[in-house]
Amino acid sequence: MKFSFIIISVVALLGTACNQEPQKAGEASGVSLHSELGGAATGFERACEARQFNFPEDHGAHRSFRNEWWYITGNVSDSAGKRFGFHVTFFRVANEPPVAATGTPDATASAWSSNEFYMAHFAVTPAGGEIKKFERFARSAAGLAGAEINTTENSKDTVKVWLDDWQLNAGYPGEQSNSDDNLSWRLSLPAEGTALNITLTPQKPVVLQGDAGYSRKSADPCNASFYYSLTRLQASGSLQIDGTTHDINGTAWLDREWSSSALGDDQSGWDWFALQLDDGREMMLYQLRLLDGTRDTYSHAVEIDPAGNPREIPIENIDIKTTRWWQSETGSKYPVAGVIQRKDTGETLVFEPLINNQELDFTVRYWEGAIALTDADGKPSGRGYMELTGY
Repeated sequence: MKFSFIIISVVALLGTACNQEPQKAGEASGVSLHSELGGAATGFERACEARQFNFPEDHGAHRSFRNEWWYITGNVSDSAGKRFGFHVTFFRVANEPPVAATGTPDATASAWSSNEFYMAHFAVTPAGGEIKKFERFARSAAGLAGAEINTTENSKDTVKVWLDDWQLNAGYPGEQSNSDDNLSWRLSLPAEGTALNITLTPQKPVVLQGDAGYSRKSADPCNASFYYSLTRLQASGSLQIDGTTHDINGTAWLDREWSSSALGDDQSGWDWFALQLDDGREMMLYQLRLLDGTRDTYSHAVEIDPAGNPREIPIENIDIKTTRWWQSETGSKYPVAGVIQRKDTGETLVFEPLINNQELDFTVRYWEGAIALTDADGKPSGRGYMELTGY
């Protein structure tokens, strides 16, 4: 589920910015989550009902909507068994609606003119080490950032999303095809002292989240997003960190979401999990938290079987209990460890972070990190990623 709250907040802070250095650890965030999330998306299209998805076109930008993201998390290991987590998100943010969905650009406009900008987050978590985290911004102008789909025959890259030299690309390995299962994704992310170059190969078909891809978040039917996932990708490539290059292999998860909405007036944030289990299943679940700390009924959970078939889990069958809180230097407290209990099957998933400090103190602060899963007997049962917002 990525987070709409960051979009509206960043528009308010950076609507005229081209580039900005990431916020330093320990500095107070300039954004209040709840106060920045209201307001109507006047002039933008909204997600109000189910739609037909089309691939590969829907891997590209949806510029009639206010915001969207391409979000990848992964758990990988090197040849010596050292484990790493990685998280990458490209955000497209529109600070004003397009003049018309089919309008023709003004030929006299400056090459720097744009009604949108891109933001990207990149973080690597080494087991037993310290998280490496980076944030970038650029206007969607003069080739600095963007998202494109190229369906011409013999095109190398069908999908291209970039911000400067950070790139997410995807192409068909052989004959051109519109079968999304055949896309091979690639990440190239050079940063100061850290670099990730990895290929992501889908092992299962696209999962349309919610109601056939329409993911409703509150009683307002237009407070929703269009949302799909690739829940298991084979990941292989290289990671450079702390002066050493590691050959890495593992699994990853790709989420795509676009909307023009934010949290409801009575919502404060959410806890989101992307879980890849050793028996071949995946689970995605999120609990939206109300201002009084209770769980919103519009929270959601889904299980994907080893063959790739999704099945919704009624949210009342999911209990999440915190067993350990962690407080960062910024003063925020996060529920970093706990137990997920399924009432329908009796399954128990105990989650622990790879390291406690996976807080991303960027323009908006949140916790995003790799977790390990064990069963009720303490036996390893999988890996995943967890996102905690509004704390």
